[in-house]
Order: sequence, then structure tokens, then C-alpha cells
Amino acid sequence: MRLPLPARRRATPLVVCGALAASLLSLAAPTPTRAAAAPAPTAHAVALAATPDGGGYWVASSTGGVYPFGDARSYGSMSGRSLNSSIVGLAATASGNGYWLVGSDGGIFNFGDAGFFGSTGALRLNAPIVGMAATASGQGYWLVASDGGIFSYGDAHFFGSTGSLRLNEPVVGIAAASSGLGYWLVASDGGVFTFGTAAFLGSAPGTSRRSWSTSWRRPVARSR
Repeated sequence: MRLPLPARRRATPLVVCGALAASLLSLAAPTPTRAAAAPAPTAHAVALAATPDGGGYWVASSTGGVYPFGDARSYGSMSGRSLNSSIVGLAATASGNGYWLVGSDGGIFNFGDAGFFGSTGALRLNAPIVGMAATASGQGYWLVASDGGIFSYGDAHFFGSTGSLRLNEPVVGIAAASSGLGYWLVASDGGVFTFGTAAFLGSAPGTSRRSWSTSWRRPVARSR
């Protein structure tokens, strides 16, 4: 005997109220992801300058912060401001009542009684700026690039550079002679380059003597 098949049920449409439907749709829809914010640049110390009496000093950070210690006073900083390039150098005025910051693009930021005498901020450089030194009068300064190019401003005179030489390692710093008539450059391998009245007194182990003298010149800004 053949048994009858069960009656086929018709599908009953599911009716959902509007509020519940919206909730279900919102759960099913992909959640839009918010673009991650660019991380804030990490600050690290890049330069130090002493007060005239040696009773204090300022420490500059790569983001433009200036931190005074001892009898050094704060005259401002670039901390929290937008910079085109990282800060790489700091120099104090002769009075100790001001200082300069310099960025790797050669942009100069002056505070206190530090005057503005020029910068390379608008120039296309062959190599980034890595440091600066002020003249004894505080009325000028030198900027040095990693290829040893020198840029002089104010009453800072040009005594030569390594901008046209092939270096074993990049230049990383500059110091001015007390007379203001010369300066030293130092490379990352410890090699020392002397110009003007700056005397060669030695270099780091494993490096050879590097010393040049040049005729006295005074361009407003010059790199070689």
C-alpha cells in the first residue's frame, strides 16, 4: 500500500520590523576603518651649547625642543610646531641671552638676542646641513653640510671647505676657532679638517691627518 506524501508547506515570509531590520543590516555591513594617524616624530637630542660662563647649557632635540640646565634660560623653541626638516644643530649667542636652531634643510630659527643673518632654507642643497657654529661676536654663523660644504652668514668669513673633495665618511660637526678666523670640521670616522687659524691637534684613532689652509675670502654664503 502506498502511503501519501506529506503536504508541502509553503514558505512563510519573515516579517521584521523596521528598527530591527536596520540593526541587522548595520551588523551585516562592513565597518569602515579609520585611516591610522601618522605617528608623531620621535624626538632625540641632537646638539648642545654652553652658556658663556660655563655654568649651564642647552640641549636641543630633533623636533625643535630646547631644554635649559644650570644658569641657561629658555628663550623659546620650535617644539610642537610644524617643521620642514628635523633640527640638527644649536648655537648660543656671545651674551648667552639667545640661541639659534638649524634644520637639516638649513632653515634658521633664532630666539632671544640671536639675530637672523640668512639661511639655506630656500636653496637646493647637494647634501643636508648637519651642524652650525656662531662667531665670537654673535653677529654671524657658519652652517656645515654632510659633504663638508660651508655656508657663512653675517660676520662669519669663509675659509674653505671639503665640498669639492671625496670624503671617506660624511662630516658631522663644526667648531669655530676662538679668534673667529677659522674652524674645524669632523667626519664620522674621526677625521679632522682644519681651516683658517684652526690648528690640527689630532684626530680619532685610525684616521689620518687632514688639514688645508685657504686664502681669506668673504662671500655672503658659499659652499664647496
